[in-house]
Amino acid sequence: MPWIAPIDYRAADAAQQFCASLQRTGFAVLQHHPLSQALVEQIYSEWLAFFGSDARHDYAFDPLRYDGYFSPQISETAKDHQQRDLKEFYHLYPWGRYPSQVSDAARLYYRQGAQLAAELLSWVEQHSPAAIRAAYSMPLSEMIAGSEQTLLRVLHYPPLTGSEAPDAMRAAAHADINLLTILPAATQPGLQVMTEDGQWHDIPCDFGMLIINAGDMLNEASGGYFPSALHRVLNPSGVAARQSRVSLPLFLHPRPEVVLSARHTAGSYLSERLIELGMKPSAP
Repeated sequence: MPWIAPIDYRAADAAQQFCASLQRTGFAVLQHHPLSQALVEQIYSEWLAFFGSDARHDYAFDPLRYDGYFSPQISETAKDHQQRDLKEFYHLYPWGRYPSQVSDAARLYYRQGAQLAAELLSWVEQHSPAAIRAAYSMPLSEMIAGSEQTLLRVLHYPPLTGSEAPDAMRAAAHADINLLTILPAATQPGLQVMTEDGQWHDIPCDFGMLIINAGDMLNEASGGYFPSALHRVLNPSGVAARQSRVSLPLFLHPRPEVVLSARHTAGSYLSERLIELGMKPSAP
């Protein structure tokens, strides 16, 4: 039996199984979910071509709004790490710039993913213990209603060249900032999650699987009940090292004013973490 068993989205007890997995590991894997595999594959294909074109530079990221294209030279540096991750990516928001070189497939996927996200957050709230649920400042699904911060990131991990720094990784160990992350299987394996005993485990990457993990904001709002597990993307070896990897995480962010805890609103938490990631300058 795999370390984390896929859950049939259609099962009568899917919500209960989903939340039990999320609480135990910080991760859950859904199969037979409503998101279109064909749509995801279309996005992967056309955005891989976009990343291989000079057109990507026409959409260089906006340092105030954080939409657009992030080159490998300005990619994230995971907290407590020195080397930037070996990746480039594009930040898609409903209000943001959208490349004319690709179809509307990613916009359609964003809408479908946001609809599923609201359902999954309602599952989380429904199966939170009464004391935890009472501490939420509002229903979890309402935290993302009308949010302009929920982010679809199209991620490209370029082929390795052999000249990378010895300790550089496609994605060093990190936790996500947001409430939940929804991730269809990538074009290559490599995603791992750390369990409480410090062991790394592979996450299934079969097409048709949907990986969901809790982020730091859900951990904060639930008083630690839902863990925000460390995860990473390994550098491949052999033939795979000469191939690209594309993935499509949807990061569910509340509206900035939403209260997560006595310590943080969603806006204050996001600002703090962006500074830690080296993506936002610290206040003078």
